[in-house]
Amino acid sequence: MEESFPMTGGDGPYSYAKNSNRQKEAAESAKAMLVAAITENLEINKHNICPISNSFRIADFGCSTGPNTFIAIDTIIEAVCKTYHESTFVHNPEFHVFFSDHVSNDFNFLFTNLPKDRSYFAAGVPGSFHNKLFPRASLNLAYSSHALQWLSKTPMEVTNPSSPAFNKGKIFYAKAVEQVCEAYKRQHEEDLASFFGARSEELAPGGLVAILMSGREDESSPSQVSLGPLFEPLESTLIEMANEGIISQEKLDSFNLPIFSPSPKEIKKIIQKNGCFEIVRLEVQPRTLHPMITLQQCRAGFENIITKHFDDNNNNNVIIDVTPVLL
Repeated sequence: MEESFPMTGGDGPYSYAKNSNRQKEAAESAKAMLVAAITENLEINKHNICPISNSFRIADFGCSTGPNTFIAIDTIIEAVCKTYHESTFVHNPEFHVFFSDHVSNDFNFLFTNLPKDRSYFAAGVPGSFHNKLFPRASLNLAYSSHALQWLSKTPMEVTNPSSPAFNKGKIFYAKAVEQVCEAYKRQHEEDLASFFGARSEELAPGGLVAILMSGREDESSPSQVSLGPLFEPLESTLIEMANEGIISQEKLDSFNLPIFSPSPKEIKKIIQKNGCFEIVRLEVQPRTLHPMITLQQCRAGFENIITKHFDDNNNNNVIIDVTPVLL
């Protein structure tokens, strides 16, 4: 069964809404590329547009709670409108935007904060983006930002003491042995194939898929993942807590973050195997993330997964004790 660990909801000091500047910076650095991809490749004449409503349907997969999803949707709509203006269409379409994330995502907060001056109709679609979520040929543009690095589950081998890929005393595959990295890579290949398989059915003719995700360069091995330095403080803190008896060693050894950063070649291989998509642009952007993660950012992204795993009536200790290292 697929695991679900949403970002921390609401607007508190540890919420994703207040602590997603890293993702915002990365999206802003790729904005020009997103706009160019839409204006240069969107085939309007092929679109399955309803003749009555003249609607253009956009879905953000892994939208979380905002505000970054609203910024991205505005950028997409602006680029689509520009494409319409440069075509034979006289009027812009009506935009229907679907915000999609796991059922446990804080959709109440998301919709409470929808922009009042938005130029689109909004709807929420709960569910995993590894599965089909929309009717066949019903979407014109699928978008996902900083979500596809999340796996549907942690590879079972890395938490199995009898497996050669057992990742004892670690919570991530950075600097891990080859068997651990391969287990993560296989799980990501399976998940990304499921994502593109579902989107291939949902997209209308002439539609686009635009994805922004954490990755690594082709020349690097999985163990040299760029996100490694971000998780080292969390890992060392949990190890220290196990040594002090705050959490058990067994709990630590059975905990690995379900995240993987692929290379462009790995992504291209999965898409080509799917056979339903043409890659029109695939680029690696320079790293914009800072080398350290703060307590607030850690809790915004990982509080739910940490507390769920180490749930033994000491959840507050697990979170509070991470504070000194991550501040």
